[in-house]
Amino acid sequence: MTNPVVPKDFGFGPDEEMLRDLAHKFLAEQMPIEKLRTLAAPDPVPIYEEGQRPGWDEAVWKQIVELGWPSLAVPEAAGGTGFSFVGVVGLVEEVGRHALPSPLIASLNASLVLREADRERAGPWLARLADGASTSLAITNSRGSWTAEDSEVRATSTSEGLRLDGTSYFVQDAFKSDLFVVAAREGETLRLCVVPRESAGLTLEQDQILDLTRDQATLRFEGVTVPEAAVVCEDAAAALRRAWPALLCVVSADLCGTSEWQLQTTVEYAKSRKQFERQLGFFQAVKHPLVDAMIDIDRARSLLYHAASLVDAGHPDALNAARMAKSAASDAGAYVSGRSVQLHGGIGFTWECDIHLFFKRSLHNQTLYGDGVHQRRHLADALIGPIAS
Repeated sequence: MTNPVVPKDFGFGPDEEMLRDLAHKFLAEQMPIEKLRTLAAPDPVPIYEEGQRPGWDEAVWKQIVELGWPSLAVPEAAGGTGFSFVGVVGLVEEVGRHALPSPLIASLNASLVLREADRERAGPWLARLADGASTSLAITNSRGSWTAEDSEVRATSTSEGLRLDGTSYFVQDAFKSDLFVVAAREGETLRLCVVPRESAGLTLEQDQILDLTRDQATLRFEGVTVPEAAVVCEDAAAALRRAWPALLCVVSADLCGTSEWQLQTTVEYAKSRKQFERQLGFFQAVKHPLVDAMIDIDRARSLLYHAASLVDAGHPDALNAARMAKSAASDAGAYVSGRSVQLHGGIGFTWECDIHLFFKRSLHNQTLYGDGVHQRRHLADALIGPIAS
């Protein structure tokens, strides 16, 4: 059996370009850096000492729903757009470039998992996502693992459906979400179900994280009842394996976007700031790291769009390609973030400098679903086999 053919230019055509350009224009108008600063970081004391959640603009989210962005990863049969995944990646890169506080990325990730579930059962829930119901994944345990044997949410069959008990960790933008896609273990089987946020017995505990452009929560289930219609997959592990390349690509795209913003902002600063009667960019100690940052971002972006094109093609190498993209994007994010702070000099370390918003979003994304070291370890196992101890 021959592998699927990957299209030229990663399949990034006029429609994908138009979506990306529309996103760039819309976000530049609706989420300028001054507005982002006001929403996410007006004052460090309420955020870090009092546990206040960072703000977000629900009016902008309603406009995003009207633009149809949450429906992009939903198949046409379920009422969505069924847009190419390469196009979705281009959109997410723009979202990262503006560090948009919203449930969009969490909802896109939930769509990517649900579309790998049972089509008949997941269809009505995908339709709700296409209509703008914000949704997040609740699939990991306290160590970030989603395998059946490690799940800390237990499912028990009852006459009413399933009863959920236990805890799910690292749930992204949970306080902005209407629904949760939950992985729960029943015996040796991992099942996938959809749980509304207002369900009796479900409580959300806010996590204290560095990223000021999103929230994160721990979900605790105490006798939560899930009707049969909300159980969308009897083999969640298989669905998650199929969705994993796309999930890694989404996080990588956000990383590329935040890195690009930091690079461009630092370049502009190096052009305008003078020392010793010279622009900062004149000095090799400044210009060389900026060139290295550009190369790292371009490398990560190339790997990202290659991986996304393999996801679109249903190629068996999609997971390895996505791991390469996440590894490169995480490493680029770490390098660019460090240099952007350093090359801004003394002000780069201050709360008033906007660099820290993108630095912290990048830092969160670097570890989300596994950092560069984690991805390279799995790549080594897949490509050369486990190393005997």
